[in-house]
Parts: sequence; structure tokens; C-alpha cells
Amino acid sequence: MQCLHHRINDRWCIPSQIFPVQQAKFAFCAVVPDKASNAVCFGTLYIICVILCPYAGVVFVDCTEFIQQNGNALADESVFQILKIGVQFLLVGITAPVGTGILCSAEIPRSIAVNRNGNVCILRGGKEAIRSNTAVVAALRAGLEHCGAPGTLVNLVEDTSRASAAHLMEARGFVDLLIPRGGKGLIRACVDSAKVPCIETGTGICHIYVDAAADLQKALDIVYNAKTSRPSVCNAAEVCLVHRDVAEAFLPALAARLAGKQVELRLCPRSAAVIPGTPAGPEDFDTEFLDYILAVKVVDSVQDAAAHIAAHSTGHSEAIVTEDAAAADAFCAAVDSAAVYVNASTRFTDGGEFGLGCEMGISTQKLGARGPMGLAERTSYKYIIRGNGQVR
Repeated sequence: MQCLHHRINDRWCIPSQIFPVQQAKFAFCAVVPDKASNAVCFGTLYIICVILCPYAGVVFVDCTEFIQQNGNALADESVFQILKIGVQFLLVGITAPVGTGILCSAEIPRSIAVNRNGNVCILRGGKEAIRSNTAVVAALRAGLEHCGAPGTLVNLVEDTSRASAAHLMEARGFVDLLIPRGGKGLIRACVDSAKVPCIETGTGICHIYVDAAADLQKALDIVYNAKTSRPSVCNAAEVCLVHRDVAEAFLPALAARLAGKQVELRLCPRSAAVIPGTPAGPEDFDTEFLDYILAVKVVDSVQDAAAHIAAHSTGHSEAIVTEDAAAADAFCAAVDSAAVYVNASTRFTDGGEFGLGCEMGISTQKLGARGPMGLAERTSYKYIIRGNGQVR
């Protein structure tokens, strides 16, 4: 069982279910990693507790004395979890740098996110941007040195040949993490060839499913935004799935709305029977177009939509538009992607929009970081155990 501990009237308190009144040998609780969050009010804390574990009539226990006795160990903002609390025994989990991180991308300015959480950066951009990247890295080094940090925390690989990229992918013992940022070819090359840990990022075949119970005007706005606001990014919609019950009403309105942006519609046979467009080819539902092109398919149910997504998605972002709570819940449970939306555009899958600040990329894998990766996602953790002679 886990729950947040917090300050109430300047006293450190946690629920009695977590820290028993009798002070059993060990208690379990999770620690908020942000010092500023200590100001969260009792009402907010209670709501959080209800979400995590449904308490009724929570009794909070004053553990201020214990917290003060172990203040040096708990005050560090890197502490994210207290695992065991005893009279003379403390085990805490703290965040730790991953180590040496490699960013393969032309978008070098994003790399500062690797460095601000204690990691060393090695940046490798493309030949097209080598002069800009050199200037950016020089500026970053100057900033680091101005703040009293070694400029060598940020490094640039000036060799832009494929051989240099291959060396980085195989540098076991020297490189702790590889983050490819770019097109499908670069990402696939890194994932397939790397002998160092690699985070798969970016490729997004994002779906929007318009349910039978959808507000069609809301659906039009969402699909229009997800497809046309910036079609060349990974969180743009590439496929629109439409329930058969609303296809005849929705598809003509969709075609008219997208015509202003000259969006080409690639249509399955059932949608082609309703509106004119380009017949969908065998690859169209497996393609990240990054263009004003949208594949459209008519489906029979939310389960049918989820099955299509499972077969064709890259695990990035999917959305359902519906006013039916049961359909929304079924969609969220069945769809296994990094971000699943209900009545919102997939374009929100972004580190800045999620409140993570600078984003290193959007991970489409399941282990480790998933979805937009901010500073916290670029750290590992370790355990610090402070005892007084205990043996097992």
C-alpha cells in the first residue's frame, strides 16, 4: 500500500494505515519528489489518498519527530520514496543520473534536458546542421561554465558520417543511453543495431475513433485540429475510424471541413461508399504520412476500433470521441498506447503540454520511460539504506 505523506499545519503527517499509531517495525509511504508540493492542502491530499486507496475516515498520524530526526536524508529533493521506516532503520529511494546519454538528432537544443538532471551529454547531429549544432553547443558550454559547471558536460560529435553513429551505438561501457530523434529510418537503425540501451521514440500512427455516441461537431473540431494544425509531427492524426451508425452523417461533414486544407482522404470500401476520395491501399493504414493525408475506415464497434488500433498503431497516441462513458472506459482499457485521449486531440502529446518542460522525445516503448520524456524520465534511481548495525 502506498500513499503520499504531507505537511498539515507545519507538521509532517501520513495516514495511520501507512504509519500505525503503535509504530510497527516498518511502514510504507511514497514521497512527493518536489519540495514545492509540500504546500498541497489537506483537502487535495485527501483526494489523492482516495484515488490511490479508498480510505474512509482517514486518521492522520503526526510523524514530525521521525522526519526531523532523519531530516538530512529526507530533505534532498531527489528523494522520491520512503520504502521502510523503523525506529533505527531508514531505506529511501533517490533519483540518480543515467550517466552518459547520446542524442542522435539534428534538434540539438532539446538535448539540454539530458544535462540538467546530472547526466553527461554527447550530441550527434546530421551533416546538414553541423554548423548550427557547433554554435549551439558552444553556447551551452559557455552557459555551463558561467554557472560554475564543467563545459564538457555537453559534447558534440563533429564526425557526421554513418561510421561515427555506428561507433556510438556499440560503445558499451562508455554510453549508458541512446536516444534517437528523427525519422523512422534513423529510429529503426538505432533500435536494431544498438548494443547500448536505446529508447525508441517518435513514430506516430495516431488514430481518432468517432464513436456512435460522439458529439459530431466536437469530433469534427478534434479531427481537424489533430490532422491539420501541424501534420508533419508525430502526434498528428493519420487515421480516422468512424462507427458505422454515424458514418453517413459524419463523413460528408468531415470531407467538407478538411477540403479547406486540401486533405487527401484514403478511404476503405465502406467509407468510399459514402464520400468520394482515394481508395486506400494495403499500406495506407500502416503509414505515418506526415502530410495532409488521412486514412479513413468505418468500423462496427469500439471493440472493432480497438482491434484495428492494436494491429496498426505504433503505440504513440490514440483518441476516442464519445459522450458514452462506458464506451470511453472500454476504449481506454483496450488501447495500449502511451497516451489515450477521450474527447481531445492527439496533438496534446507533448512534454510542454503535459507540464514536463523541455521534452527529449516521446517514447513508444513500455519499459522505462513512456510517452513524453522530461527531466524526471531521464533519470534512474538507487536506494540508500541508513542503519545502526542491523543484520539479517
